[in-house]
Amino acid sequence: MHQNGQPFLLKELNWLGDLLTTRIHLHFGREQPIKDVFTIPPPETAADTSFYSEFIRQHALGFEERVVLIMALAPHVKPDFFDALFNEVLREQGEFPQIGGVRGKNYRGFLPTGETALFLLAADNIQQRFKLQLLFDVDHFFHQNQVLSLAEGSDHEPLMSGRLIIEAEYIELFTIGKVSRPRLSASFPAQHITTELQWSDLVLNDTTLFQIKDIENWVKYNDTLLNDWDMKSKIKPGYRCLFHGPPGTGKTLTATLLGKYTNRDVFRVDLSTVVSKYIGETEKNLSTLFNKAQSKDWILFFDEADALFGKRTNVRDAHDKYANQEVSYLLQRIETHAGLVILASNFKSNIDEAFTRRFQSLIYFPMPNAQERKLLWQKTLPEKISLEKGVNMDSIAKDYELSGANIVNIVQYFSLKALSNNSHKVKYTDIMEGIKKEYTKEGKLF
Repeated sequence: MHQNGQPFLLKELNWLGDLLTTRIHLHFGREQPIKDVFTIPPPETAADTSFYSEFIRQHALGFEERVVLIMALAPHVKPDFFDALFNEVLREQGEFPQIGGVRGKNYRGFLPTGETALFLLAADNIQQRFKLQLLFDVDHFFHQNQVLSLAEGSDHEPLMSGRLIIEAEYIELFTIGKVSRPRLSASFPAQHITTELQWSDLVLNDTTLFQIKDIENWVKYNDTLLNDWDMKSKIKPGYRCLFHGPPGTGKTLTATLLGKYTNRDVFRVDLSTVVSKYIGETEKNLSTLFNKAQSKDWILFFDEADALFGKRTNVRDAHDKYANQEVSYLLQRIETHAGLVILASNFKSNIDEAFTRRFQSLIYFPMPNAQERKLLWQKTLPEKISLEKGVNMDSIAKDYELSGANIVNIVQYFSLKALSNNSHKVKYTDIMEGIKKEYTKEGKLF
């Protein structure tokens, strides 16, 4: 069982404080019993059960990596950590650019940068400084797993002048012992979706269900196939599929059920948030999303995907040029994404062929037939209602072509009508009125 991480984090901060104090004294030639910061051992993690200690052990973090990690975390644990230490140790030294650091817009305390880490770990040793810059390389564990990074500098300033950024989920994990799901926002254009329904509530034909089982198998066994069966070099990462068919036929429900039964979070991408009229903003929004999902076991569900994954057009103006660039960028990100990506569209023909050629599966969700509609009515009708004498649900299922979503709307309509009449009996006229409303919404003759 994990214990509160606060005691160990305070030990780690004290260690960082000792390192910085020693490095500053050494830099100014002050007499010190310790001649090298690397002789100051970090706190022992073996007996500690906090998430922070477990993270260090699990990923076998070295001395330098631990320094960078606690340095990035320090302002989130003890906001005055750096300012209090520097005020005490630097005394009357004036400007000290070697130590780096920036001030935030809202947070006015010292925020460490790459330069801060290099000063502590390498001082003026140029060769060591260059070596340590690899801690922020795209191939390093920190970047690959979205743990921490350097903020991009501005106006061509030195790379190491970017502030250390630790991802919010790790801040939460190390401090309060839990990770909140990201919320829909401009910086994260996706919403977590769930369902209380079961696989048994999904009514689809056998062909569609068989294809969905293939996806479930990938989610469950892909890691074994890649690693234990040594197929990583032969198979592209990730799984891409297209759900296509009329609205209300179970595409979204299927995606949420896949997540529910494989213990994976499902995020529906809000295309209205992703697509921007400003050049380059769409790619930026998508990049944020895929970067966030990169090291997670999330299922990304792009509903009504035509808006973003549609066919590329002939270039007639700048808008067409950049729209095509967005599609190309998305194609590249989806193809390299290691997780499950599901696109949903009412019409397969609307999706750019460059995408469909790269899908492992294209799954058609047809309108339910009469037998399937009968089953949908049976599963949707509340147990507490009774039907007016003469109501023949078999006949209604046969005569009216409706999707599962249509049927849910109709049942909701006539159930509320019955409740408003303080009754549990559903009238035939209310059922017909509900069906008429659904037909009218879709422009169908009733």
